[in-house]
Amino acid sequence: MHALIRTAVVLSLAAAGLAACDRKPDLPFAPTDTSLRDPDNPTKVFYTDMARVEHDYPLSREQRLALTPENLKSFTQEEIDQIYGRLTAGPIPNGGHEGDLFFARGEDLKSRLDEIVGGIGGRIADTKVKTLENVGRHLWKGKMFYREEGVLRNFIEDPKSLDALIDNPEAMMKTEIARKGWLGMIDKQTTVYLMFPAKLYCGQSLLDGRRESVIVDYNYGDEIAGYQERPDSLAGRNGLRVRDEVRMVRPGFYLGRAYMNRIFLLNFTVYNEADAKAGEKAFRDGALIKEDCWAGEQVAQAGQN
Repeated sequence: MHALIRTAVVLSLAAAGLAACDRKPDLPFAPTDTSLRDPDNPTKVFYTDMARVEHDYPLSREQRLALTPENLKSFTQEEIDQIYGRLTAGPIPNGGHEGDLFFARGEDLKSRLDEIVGGIGGRIADTKVKTLENVGRHLWKGKMFYREEGVLRNFIEDPKSLDALIDNPEAMMKTEIARKGWLGMIDKQTTVYLMFPAKLYCGQSLLDGRRESVIVDYNYGDEIAGYQERPDSLAGRNGLRVRDEVRMVRPGFYLGRAYMNRIFLLNFTVYNEADAKAGEKAFRDGALIKEDCWAGEQVAQAGQN
């Protein structure tokens, strides 16, 4: 009994420590430009001049080091957009990265999907929407980047809810990844399926066209070895036409944006702890950032490169 109590105390202190580390950092943001109100929704106001944001409100490396996958969720969507616009793509990621997804505060996946489905004429079947919601909220655990091959696959954990959509479950590619959270103290590894292949390349950002992002394009996943029509076509050109883009916050840590039929859906993060630890000192000391994609013509501010 005493051992159980001690364990509970240790876990509580650890949780408190993590919570302290993930408080919302104090970052500079451009004031909202009220002339850019959404005419269809006057309560929404956007500041879209990313060149001006970056020039007047640069992010220092210390500020970028203060960002974590968890505390990014505390920002508004406008703030997330401004953070993203002040980043460059950095090196194309390689290897496994754990993932998390989040929406603008006050939004949820169902309402966002309903908006997008209506926006493209309701052509997506309700079963596909429910499947994507299930994958996004509960099953997606991250991404495996194959930089040299220009390919990416997604980590999907225990996809039993997708069984009806899988042609050949025995042929699904699998791998082991570290289990996140307190469950990792009990069982350090978990099996995930490598699903929804995509092409990986540099391309123009749909939010900030001044420079490239790392693009994850599912439209041509059917050209990648191991592709299964069901379920992989769900994300491709004959399905939801998903397109992701990511930029580097700091080594091992990338902020992403997911689009469906070119309509923004949600934010996500991918994180590789080994890369983060290996690259932290050089990044903090001001080492040049390796850029695999075009970083644009605007001179980066506050020691960004």
